Amino acid sequence: MTSYYKTEMEFFVDMQRCIGCKACEAACAECETNGQQSMIHVNYVERAVTIQTTVQVCMHCDDPVCANVCPADAISKDEFGVVHTANTARCIGCSNCVMACPFGVPFKEESYDMMMKCNMCYDRTSAGKKPMCATVCPSQALYYGTREEMRRMRPNSVPVNTFQFGKLEVKTKVNIMMPKGATMLKVD
Repeated sequence: MTSYYKTEMEFFVDMQRCIGCKACEAACAECETNGQQSMIHVNYVERAVTIQTTVQVCMHCDDPVCANVCPADAISKDEFGVVHTANTARCIGCSNCVMACPFGVPFKEESYDMMMKCNMCYDRTSAGKKPMCATVCPSQALYYGTREEMRRMRPNSVPVNTFQFGKLEVKTKVNIMMPKGATMLKVD
């Protein structure tokens, strides 16, 4: 099978722009490879005091801990840096990946007894198309395009794909938009 994956395209998440409409969740659930389940989640930051929402999507780590802790070798990362959801023939439903992910992304779908997560709409991106969530986001909190396009759109922000969790440094394929001058996001 020929892949038309465009390596110059990147995924950008701008948390400040999320309006909580959940269009991304609906679009993701429509993808036939997800079994009508959304692999992206919109969460409230602190519902009691703010209406601010944030979007949770797989960050596609350079060194995916979810794959590293899988005893069945069910999770793989391809040559484009996409970390795929668990291979149904291999996943044993142990939830190691769910507990290990520093971003809290994979979830165990109990009815299937297997892990599921975003695979960056690989069926679409490998055909040169954009992920479903990025095509429907009205505020462009989710954007799939080139770094240059993002630079023009958000001149006061910079894409960051390095995260510090205590002593653990994680680099990802997905970028979070941060104020200009930022080089990493530290999570305590």
